[in-house]
Amino acid sequence: MVRSTGIKKLKSAIFISGNGSNMKNLFNFSKKKKSPIVVDLVISSNKRANGVQFLKKNKIYFEIFNFKQKNSDEKKILKILKKREIHLICLAGFMKILSGSFIKKFNGKIVNIHPSLLPKYKGLNTHERVILNKEKFSGCTVHIVNSKLDSGKIIMQKKLRVSNRDNPETLSRKILKLEHLLYPKALKKLLFKP
Repeated sequence: MVRSTGIKKLKSAIFISGNGSNMKNLFNFSKKKKSPIVVDLVISSNKRANGVQFLKKNKIYFEIFNFKQKNSDEKKILKILKKREIHLICLAGFMKILSGSFIKKFNGKIVNIHPSLLPKYKGLNTHERVILNKEKFSGCTVHIVNSKLDSGKIIMQKKLRVSNRDNPETLSRKILKLEHLLYPKALKKLLFKP
């Protein structure tokens, strides 16, 4: 997985379910000279995802799978990943849980961004729980995906102070800005030799 800067960019896929702001951010990052990735494929679990319009406009190859038949959808996705020679998967607001066998096939090559300072607040409704527990800090984490939810090796984290005036919506907006800064940095750290 780790490679030097002299090698061509790593063919990557991004998995989304919603607005796709992290996907857009990673796509823009991939266009930079010093980026270690090129976005060759996007998988969406939601045909109405706002990110799909962006994909059409930018002529990015994408496929939509609703994961109602998870086993067969995952098999089809693995075939596409193999055909397109994808070496890295970036989960960006992907709201489906990948099976252990899928993760095993792509072992160590699936990365996720999560809107909390892991290992705190794994899973959903992170901002609501942070506010409810009157946490002084929150943030986001980029980590390797393993078979346990939000439990893989941490690559990088970024934190911010939670204001007394914050609610889940304001905190979510603040952390999303942090995510856009952190994800590219974490990919550089993961993929470039020092």
